[in-house]
Amino acid sequence: MWSDTEANPGTLPSEFSRVAITLMKGVLYRDASPLLWQSLLRHQPGIRDYVAVLGLELLVDEGEGYAFLRQAEPPEGTAPSQELPRLVPQRPLGYLVSLLLVLLRKKIAESEARSGEARLILTADDMVEMVRLFLPDTANEVRQQDRIRAQIGRIAEMGFLRKLPGAGDRYEVGRILKAFINAQWIADFDRELSAYAREEETPPEPDDDREESA
Repeated sequence: MWSDTEANPGTLPSEFSRVAITLMKGVLYRDASPLLWQSLLRHQPGIRDYVAVLGLELLVDEGEGYAFLRQAEPPEGTAPSQELPRLVPQRPLGYLVSLLLVLLRKKIAESEARSGEARLILTADDMVEMVRLFLPDTANEVRQQDRIRAQIGRIAEMGFLRKLPGAGDRYEVGRILKAFINAQWIADFDRELSAYAREEETPPEPDDDREESA
């Protein structure tokens, strides 16, 4: 009987390797890849041990149907010189991306409260209009919309949105947002928005220092 934890990398079955590679590239969704999802559940202990060697931890939410890797925190007392290099970099998100993520997270909550619907589908136009309410007026609306659409594409690359094949510009909002954008994150961002409103300042450009939580 093959054992995940005892196998050498060269002897791992191909399905184990496919799951590990998929997780290294981003989020694995049950609905998008049902066969890979079943492989993940079969080999979960071995995959968890395998990525731990790289300083990563596997997070699986079977109820919501997603799994992803994030950087594991070093054991308490570990000297900086002994910490493993980061495989999951922390990158600035920028104001527009942060705003979009918060608004999408709120949309998930509204959808659950209103109808209990498991899937949230939005068009790119829906998201553009949703964000424009929080941006200052501009004389160049086309440029502003292009900027928002560019950030929508970035969020899709991050795995928080999935473009539906053959459905134009319709996207499914990934419920993994619930794991990344918590109540404290939203509260902090809401306070920032309130501060901008009180001071009548223009919100920061998309190169501020907010970082990904992964």
